[in-house]
Amino acid sequence: MWRHIASNALTFLVVAIFLFGGVLLWGQNQYQSDGPLAQAICVEVPRGTNMKRVSEDLAQQGAISNPSIFRLGADYTDRTQSLKAGSYLVPERASMAEIVDIVTKGGASTCGTEVVYRIGVTAATVQVREIDPATGRYEEKASFDPGEGDVPAEYLQVRERGDTRFRVALAEGVTSWQVVHELGQIDVLEGEVAVPDEGSLAPDSYEISPGDSRADVIARMQTAQEVILAQAWQDRDDGLPLKTPEEALILASIIEKETGGPDERFDVASVFVNRLDRGMRLQTDPTVIYGITKGEGPLGRGLRQSELRKETPWNTYVIPGLPPTPIANPGRASIEAALNPANTDYIYFVAKTLDPRDGHNFAETLDQHNANVAAYRKLEAERN
Repeated sequence: MWRHIASNALTFLVVAIFLFGGVLLWGQNQYQSDGPLAQAICVEVPRGTNMKRVSEDLAQQGAISNPSIFRLGADYTDRTQSLKAGSYLVPERASMAEIVDIVTKGGASTCGTEVVYRIGVTAATVQVREIDPATGRYEEKASFDPGEGDVPAEYLQVRERGDTRFRVALAEGVTSWQVVHELGQIDVLEGEVAVPDEGSLAPDSYEISPGDSRADVIARMQTAQEVILAQAWQDRDDGLPLKTPEEALILASIIEKETGGPDERFDVASVFVNRLDRGMRLQTDPTVIYGITKGEGPLGRGLRQSELRKETPWNTYVIPGLPPTPIANPGRASIEAALNPANTDYIYFVAKTLDPRDGHNFAETLDQHNANVAAYRKLEAERN
């Protein structure tokens, strides 16, 4: 009888092992297979939440079929305690394993609402936008000038939400004074900061968080520019009339302010390098303007003949060589152009049309240049 009982027990044990193994395989397949999500969604992971609440939210939105398997899979891969707060884009048909990876790997939020503080050469704007999960594109919800008028309710609402992403976007050619002035308008930053050296800030997009100090944001911009300049200086062409990285930064800032389009930076750079090689004055209006404004906003009018003749450290119609400082914060492309100019004989250029985005006509001789200038003056006369 005992043999019979033992035999039955062994049979049940074998069956149970097979059943358990089958359940494991089924659960593993469920965890790793394509999910039921028919269209991408945004999933918010609040601060202080846990995997149970996240799994229930995902199930309610139709992203997973079984919250228990989702949690078991996260626990088996030691991810249960690794949730990262933020808003994340979950693509269609994402498996539970992929979703666990999305909500635990960290990094910047990839979904939800973001506020972009744009610091431009002529204006600054605050843009509130939200991603459309179906297309993966941001849609603008509000846009305003931080220094004028009332702040939209949309901004006030999202500013207080824990999942909102904040960025400062710095345009090429802004001055250091403009950057500090506009950072002072950003109400999620704290502290004061002095105006840094002109040219020392790298135009780029910078992630920020409420409570960050303005000094820390400036320091990040400076570090980024130092890295860009050091690499470009290391890769520079031989024989340039530039003795130091600082001189390269000055020339790059002039190229930045004179360039109508990104495709002609290297040609513009060649003009100034050729002029420096020949001992010619640079004769560029943006340096004269900087001598007047010191970078504290745009001039807002045309230059007067008296200003073109007046000697200042930045008036390149009067002084030889480069001015003493950069006249703006140049981007990577202009720095690289200054140190790797096109191989041309150009020494003159003038705008092609009244729209600066149309670029320039370049010339090797004064006669060619005078013809180009005459064509431009004719356009001016026709407009007037």
